[in-house]
Amino acid sequence: MASGRAEVQVRPGVEDDLKSLTDLYNHYVRETPITFDTDTFTPEERRPWLLSHPEDGPHRLRVATDADSQEILGYATSSPYRAKPAYGTSVETTVYVAPRAGGRGIGTLLYASLFEALADEDLHRAYAGIAQPNAASARLHERFGFRYVGTYREVGRKFGRYWDVAWYEKPL
Repeated sequence: MASGRAEVQVRPGVEDDLKSLTDLYNHYVRETPITFDTDTFTPEERRPWLLSHPEDGPHRLRVATDADSQEILGYATSSPYRAKPAYGTSVETTVYVAPRAGGRGIGTLLYASLFEALADEDLHRAYAGIAQPNAASARLHERFGFRYVGTYREVGRKFGRYWDVAWYEKPL
């Protein structure tokens, strides 16, 4: 991506990204209801998550970096939807963009790369849960063919209040 802005590259996430990815995620843990984690992580605590997203297979990690500085601008994942075997052809997807990188199309680049990487996998559906309100995330998911399927009301408690989660699905 160019056009007067720094070029952005999207690639698989690697071990060297762990600290930056953990820092980015911890921002959302501390500051927002976007994730329902309530305690921050150390990179070592986050290592199993990183290792559960190899470069191939249905569970991927794609990372967007500034082409010059290599600073991580965001990431997208596909993860197991549920643990039981019959859910094996379903994934849950998510995108996290660095706060200073919002509004630059990073989420779009990440999802385009993620869904391209998943195209040849034995997958049937992708699901995304979006803590409400989050109109920007809903627009991103709809742009990629997700459709709204329902809302879990007051399903999570964080920052002393209850939050709804809207669920979206996409055929793969």
